[in-house]
Amino acid sequence: MAAELQHKKRHACVIVLGDIGRSPRMQYHAQSLLEDNYNVDIIGYLETRPLEALSACKIHELSAVPVTNLTPQLKLLFKAFWQTLSLLMALISIRRPNFLLVQNPPGIPTLIVCYLYCAVTRTKLAIDWHNYTYTVLAMGTAAGEQSRLIRLVKRLERYFGSKAHTHFCVTRAMQDDLQRNWNIGPVTVLYDRAPTQFHPIDLPQKHELFMKLSKDYPQFMPQCYADLKQSGVLEATALTQKLANGSVLYKPQRQAILVSSTSWTPDEDFGLLLKALQAYEKAALAEPQLYPALLCVITGKGPQKEQYEAEIAKMQWQKVSIVTPWLEIEDYPSILASADLGVCLHWSTSGLDLPMKVVDMFGSGLPVCAYNFKCLDELVKHGENGFVFSDHHELAEQLRIWFENFPNNPSIQETQTRFGRSLQQFQELRWRESWRLNAAPILEAFL
Repeated sequence: MAAELQHKKRHACVIVLGDIGRSPRMQYHAQSLLEDNYNVDIIGYLETRPLEALSACKIHELSAVPVTNLTPQLKLLFKAFWQTLSLLMALISIRRPNFLLVQNPPGIPTLIVCYLYCAVTRTKLAIDWHNYTYTVLAMGTAAGEQSRLIRLVKRLERYFGSKAHTHFCVTRAMQDDLQRNWNIGPVTVLYDRAPTQFHPIDLPQKHELFMKLSKDYPQFMPQCYADLKQSGVLEATALTQKLANGSVLYKPQRQAILVSSTSWTPDEDFGLLLKALQAYEKAALAEPQLYPALLCVITGKGPQKEQYEAEIAKMQWQKVSIVTPWLEIEDYPSILASADLGVCLHWSTSGLDLPMKVVDMFGSGLPVCAYNFKCLDELVKHGENGFVFSDHHELAEQLRIWFENFPNNPSIQETQTRFGRSLQQFQELRWRESWRLNAAPILEAFL
């Protein structure tokens, strides 16, 4: 009976004032809480399908902010007012949890509303700091961090952030900044780690993915289907072929796959990748015997996607092709594991967070070229588990080095082996184990 009563008291609420399906870290929190026998409520927007594992959670969908014709500043005020009411109504509708686990950013109005709710209901508040709200908002204003509005947001974020009972963050650099400059604590570093669905896959699994993608994207289709059966080939893609005996082989002189996941926002300069690919196109045309054709798979959704798709459509490239799919949840880990190189364009508005897409790539066994910023070395170590670049010239050079005489360059194969050892070591600690070690004991203290 005592154990049953204790079980009934394990209740958590995870809050994402954004699209739940595009908030992987908070979904992993919720999944881990479920696996630790918590009853879990999730409050957020449902624009993208969440993980299947979260079907056991009770999801409270927030109403989308209505479109208005107000001025930009009035739009922000109206959005904050609308989200305040929506979040309050959702919190009032749930059974009082042992604690709220809140994603920041966005911190306004999230931190204010959650603090007030916790103060009234005597609920514990835990904040998971992914970045700073004021630095994200400053990127979209002409005056930057000197704007009066941004200075106000920073003060509110600092004040209400300090009211939480405990804090998690994504880097040691952020932990140090929160504790030293914001006087916030205690802060526990909970690094992003890839869950088990991100793992290396074998060639037959890659072939199945390419076959699936070829139905929608002609870049994955073979150039010619003629005489497939006569040659002993049952089915083929642009990269692979399945023989009559069931074995799957890479095609000789196949094209290479480069993958990048982007949110198509200003904090990821996609134009930098286009410039690097333009340089690769020029090199590959000049020396076609050295460099393979390159198929670039750029995944994700975001506000700048249509703009860049229009730019891509104008490219008259012969050695580089680009597809921009929005992949199903189960296909995203597979495309990472099927690629030959990953590219991360993320740079941090605060300089204190790390790109989760690199974590996913490492979990899938994929080496990465990553844009350099302040604390990237907490994840990517140049020459040990990937490459770091600062501009499109450096990225273009890394692409040429990696794909020269692809796939049989002995010097690159040595580098691949070295990277592979580092990535295998990285894969030994997954999200679930890391969460149990670093987060579970802290949250259980709230019961």
